[in-house]
Amino acid sequence: MSINSHGFIADTEQTAVESFWPRYADEMGRIGRERGWPPPSRAHFDLERDAHGALLLGSPQQVIDRILFEHELFGMHRFLIQLSVGTMPHAEMLRAIELYGTVVAPAVRMALA
Repeated sequence: MSINSHGFIADTEQTAVESFWPRYADEMGRIGRERGWPPPSRAHFDLERDAHGALLLGSPQQVIDRILFEHELFGMHRFLIQLSVGTMPHAEMLRAIELYGTVVAPAVRMALA
């Protein structure tokens, strides 16, 4: 089983949220208009990024904790995080990929070994 989630990783939760929210709102607002969804709100976004929400967003440790929590619930064998929701600045995207590959993935593998 696999889980695929929208999310973003930065050095701090605040940095991740400040960078991701406007681009996420833009992209989901555009998609929503095409599909008849209501516009995204910051309040809904904040609910989606809490410990039991759909977004995996924050510091590396927060994302590690969320992946492990989802593993407890679902026992998935694969996990994919879609970092490119909207047009993220290139340097921030590269940093998110770096954090995923050098901090998040190794910690998850070690915890599940």
